[in-house]
This record gives sequence, C-alpha cells and structure tokens, in this order.
Amino acid sequence: MSAEVDAPGRAPANRDGDPPLYLIDASIYVFRAWHTMPDEFQDTDGWPVNAVQGFVRFLLDVLERQRPRHIAVAFDEALDSCFRNRLYPAYKANREPAPEELKRQFAHCKALCVALGLPVLAHTDYEADDLIGTALTHARTDGRRGVIVSADKDLSQLLLVGDEQWDYARNQRWGAHGVRARHGVEAHQIADYLALSGDAVDNIPGVPGVGAKTAAVLLAHFGDLDSLLSRIDEVPFLRFRGAAQAATKLRAHREQALLYRQLTRIACDAPLDGVDTEFRRADAQHDTLRALCERLRFGPLTRRRLYAAAGLDFAPPATTDDELP
Repeated sequence: MSAEVDAPGRAPANRDGDPPLYLIDASIYVFRAWHTMPDEFQDTDGWPVNAVQGFVRFLLDVLERQRPRHIAVAFDEALDSCFRNRLYPAYKANREPAPEELKRQFAHCKALCVALGLPVLAHTDYEADDLIGTALTHARTDGRRGVIVSADKDLSQLLLVGDEQWDYARNQRWGAHGVRARHGVEAHQIADYLALSGDAVDNIPGVPGVGAKTAAVLLAHFGDLDSLLSRIDEVPFLRFRGAAQAATKLRAHREQALLYRQLTRIACDAPLDGVDTEFRRADAQHDTLRALCERLRFGPLTRRRLYAAAGLDFAPPATTDDELP
C-alpha cells in the first residue's frame, strides 16, 4: 500500500516484495543547484561547477538512503527540439536558453551518473517526463512499481496504485490517492486539468476564462476532457459562477483544448535506445570516475562518498581543493 500525502521521511513499502524502480527527474535538481549553490568553485578549466556540486550531493543522498537496485536518471535534452515544439511552436518559448556554463554542468552530471553505473535516459525528441513515463511503463510489465523523484506536478499523472512521487527537497511522498489533496484533481486527470487551466511554466495558455478552480469542477463532474467536450450543452446548468460563459469559451476553444492536452499528456512510448529496460545498476567505471573527480576538483568528502557509491576504496591525497561547506 502506498504512502499518502505529505508523509515525511517514510520509505516506500515494496509491493509483493519487489524492489521499486526509482525514476529521478535530474534536470529539476540540476537547475535548483544552479540557482542556490555558490558559484565560486570551478573545474580545472575555470568553469563553474556549483550545479554539479549540488546535484551530486542530492544523488548521493538518494543512493545512500534508498540503496536502489533499479534506477534511471532522466535528463532533458529536448530543449527546443521536442515533438511538442512541432505541434505548438510557442511551447516553453517563455524560457531563456540555458547559458553555456549550465550546459557544461549538465554534461558533467550525466557523465557522473554513467560513471556510477546508473542508467541514463535522454533524447532530443522527448522530454525527461516522457522518458520517465516510458520507463515506468516498462517496469509495470514486470510487475514493478515506481518511485518518481520529483516535485513536478505533471509527473503525478503517471501514478497508479502502488506508485509514489517523492518531493526530495521537502521530503514528502504521496501516492495516486494523494494527488487530489495536492492538485485538486485525480492523478489520471492532471493532463486534462492543465490543458483546461493552462500551465504558465510551459507557456500553455489553456482555455480563456477557465482557471484552476473551474477546471477542477468540470473534471469532477465530467471525468475527463473528452466527455466534457462532448457534453458542453450541460455546462451552463452546473452550479458554479460563470458556468454559461465557460460553456461559450469551451465551444470556441475546443480544438485548442485538445491540442493543449497533446502537450500536457506525458508520452509513454518514447524510444529508450541502448538502455537495459530492467534498469539495473551496472558496474561503476572506476577510471572515468577518478578522472571526473580530478577534473571537477571535488574535495575529499564528496570523493569519499562517490568512491563508496562506486565500490572503490578512498585514500585522500596529501593536498586537496577545498569544497563547499
């Protein structure tokens, strides 16, 4: 049975004794470290490594606390080449391009995951959410449940009974039955909800005049977007303020709502080229890991933890670079 809303610090119980598949939404944690960690530490080429420092500490915490046997780390490479951009060119057009300093750090984070033997998911046509959804779909064919490590509300649409989402920064976990308490709709309604109400983060406008509360009321009554659009004539008779105007807006923007759902619905059929869909941890690449520690000028504490995660003995050098407190 899955943990419910806001259960801090509680590890998930395995369904049927099988270890879960941990699915890490890497980009959110790289970005968070980029914005919050001091940038005075640099690699051997003089480039900042603050995002790498923060991401590695997060990743090591997960590995040490959960000791996952099955894991995948998903990165966003489809910054402006995603299939959603072809459907709707304005998709995420409100975001500034990542600076070169951050792009380099993303590459280092991916390289460290590979060196630790962690399966890495990335694709130029699909976002990290799609790769996580696809990996979870594969896991379910083996009877395995998922633990999605991310605070992103979009990913809650993937939750079925037994799955969990873990907001690592707040140390809160919730299952499929906890989604409504957090977002006002059921897990399977998240994509329809965002199509109706919009998602400013991704530059999806939604149906004009249909905000979050109205979208939740409509989905509570009709169940899903398709049923709502096929029964628009019923909307004016619902008991909420502005029902008649909502019906008018829905008629006028029916096609846009269906398009927006194509943007908000996570694709679960993305290609996972060259990835073992058992998502088992592979042997660490010791020489590569040592070289990365040197290049990124990690201090002794981070090196010790990385080496332990890789099954390596650690002997601190005579002199090392200082690292972040």
